[in-house]
Amino acid sequence: MNAPVGGGAEQVFARFLDLERQTRAARDAAQLAYSLVNDGQSLFGFRHVALLIAGKVQAVTGVSAVEPNAPFVAFVEQAVAQLFKQDVLQQARVIAPQSLGESIQADWRSLSAAHVFWLPLIDRDRQVFGGLWLARDVPWNPSEHVLLSQLGDTYSHAWLALQPRTPWRLRWTRKRQVALVAALLLGLFIPVRQSVLAPAEVVPLGGRVVAAPLDGVIAEFLVKPNQTVKTGELLLRFESTTLTAQADVAERALDVAEAELKSNSQRSFTDAESNSRMDLLAARVEQKRAERDYARELLNRSEVRAERDGIAVFADAERLTGKPVQTGERLMEIADPNQAELRIELAVGDAISLEPGAEIALFLDSDPLKRHLATLERSAYEAQPTAGGQLAYRLDANFVDAPPRIGLRGTAKIFGDRAPLALYLLRRPLAGLRQSVGL
Repeated sequence: MNAPVGGGAEQVFARFLDLERQTRAARDAAQLAYSLVNDGQSLFGFRHVALLIAGKVQAVTGVSAVEPNAPFVAFVEQAVAQLFKQDVLQQARVIAPQSLGESIQADWRSLSAAHVFWLPLIDRDRQVFGGLWLARDVPWNPSEHVLLSQLGDTYSHAWLALQPRTPWRLRWTRKRQVALVAALLLGLFIPVRQSVLAPAEVVPLGGRVVAAPLDGVIAEFLVKPNQTVKTGELLLRFESTTLTAQADVAERALDVAEAELKSNSQRSFTDAESNSRMDLLAARVEQKRAERDYARELLNRSEVRAERDGIAVFADAERLTGKPVQTGERLMEIADPNQAELRIELAVGDAISLEPGAEIALFLDSDPLKRHLATLERSAYEAQPTAGGQLAYRLDANFVDAPPRIGLRGTAKIFGDRAPLALYLLRRPLAGLRQSVGL
């Protein structure tokens, strides 16, 4: 059994002053909390003390770290919560077990000492923001009431000096919390416009694709990306050494066939066998002429020329120079710089219901502060893999005002129909839940 240490009034007063000094000497809230539940033991002889701030135990005598689910902690918090509802915690007082419920009284008998003194901590507005649960095995006498009341003012002042802000549990009363939750729930039904973000690129509108006219190797590019070109201007050349040799061989083969046909036609008047070969030799001449014309055509195709005015749209000439290409492979595009559209790759997971004419805002990577407006023209029904390996729907949109430069990239914000805020916020989680559990 613990009991207060006896001594003269001078000794008690000296201990009391030393206790106040230790309280004011605390450097932070953790040190102060430890002092409040431990330093007064020699003066008041308590078994244990629990410090509560905003209804939650912050420190306990002899414990370095409070376990929130410990039986004693739960008991003290429940007991103080009941006393708070009874409005009896405004003043320092002895707590009678009879003022609590039967279950809490049973916990009191097993977890705490018989005599408990409640020492409130009061802020500048005279509102209780915490307190000390002091328990010991002998009753509290009136002189100790006076000392503890004085210490309560000191403790409150020291705590407010280190923690000037009121705990949120006290700033937000239960009524305020209920009102806030109700407002948030009602806010979930506010209709908002759905929107998604997707990568986008400014591409030519109605451009003329320049494809490889033959199988071969590109020798050189004569234009640069985004260079202005005129109709008939030379764009690029293929390696023509082999094609030139084939054209020469075909030309010589035609000369041989024509000479053979001429010689045979002269002998046909006197030689019946030569006359019978005329049709065969004439057919061979036509064959060699066709081979020569085809070789010349391939040689002419080795120089690719522009079929319209515009700008040459392609990525990099150095990457294509010396590269073998096949017939029909895309090399560049000739486009009007004043005619462009917006191409968007909308990921499958971000797809929402979109109708033609939906509003789109483009923010370019090169100028993220400027907003370019566009309207949805068409959207693909089938998703295709992108360059990054992601499945996405292709969306095409027309610019409302003058389009940006072709080739620029950015992020498009696509606006859909209005929907409740709850659906806007929880659309992706709900979709994931449905995919995982099938609800």
